[in-house]
Amino acid sequence: MGSDTSAVGCVGKLTVATRGAGGPGEVLVKMRGGTEAYLAWSEQPLAKGTTVIVFDSRGERTVDVMEWTDPLDDLGGGAIS
Repeated sequence: MGSDTSAVGCVGKLTVATRGAGGPGEVLVKMRGGTEAYLAWSEQPLAKGTTVIVFDSRGERTVDVMEWTDPLDDLGGGAIS
């Protein structure tokens, strides 16, 4: 793991689509009370606007991501506050 390990486990949104092995995109990651931009690699191409989770760091400002759907979203209005 590189110096951006604090991003691992954080959720973000792609601002530039990824191309799988063809090249990275860009993700805005919610962390430290704000958002930070990282180069984002994924195994499969992902469209701009896709919600992702960071699962690994490749080093300086570069992360591996996968598509993410928060399982708590399925609870809708039934969630406990």
